[in-house]
Amino acid sequence: MSLESVRAFFAEHAPDITVVETAGSSATVPLAAAAHGVEPGQIAKTLSLRIGEEVVLIVTRGDARLDNRKAKAALGGKPRMLGQEEVEALTGHPVGGVCPFGLATPLQVYCDVSLRAFDEVVPAAGSTHSALRIAPARMAELTHARWVDVCQDVAAQQEAAAAE
Repeated sequence: MSLESVRAFFAEHAPDITVVETAGSSATVPLAAAAHGVEPGQIAKTLSLRIGEEVVLIVTRGDARLDNRKAKAALGGKPRMLGQEEVEALTGHPVGGVCPFGLATPLQVYCDVSLRAFDEVVPAAGSTHSALRIAPARMAELTHARWVDVCQDVAAQQEAAAAE
């Protein structure tokens, strides 16, 4: 149902966007980057979080990490990752295929400003073997997302990793 709900979403809202299926899994950022021939940062990963009583989705660049202080300030509470079963029940998508399109439950979507570094990003499309290419601004527009700054600085992350 998940891949089909994403296809139905695009058929209705953006018929010019094509969902691409891959033979290999694209369930993780490195696998997705390899499958689609892009750098890991260009993968748009979707995090399913609970902020107080509300469940939200945050789409970030693939190589970014959530900054809990920034997220708490921007979203009004401490973010907590959802469990796999709850993610699938609320989004209709399996972990590794979660995206902000074709959701089983209406959820507030946020896009992290880190996505703006790219002209085009590659989010999953409802399964661990599907994705699509889309401009970050168009993704935000189609999902009625709000832009937030909730991730650690990617350059600082990379410098810290190189120093280790």
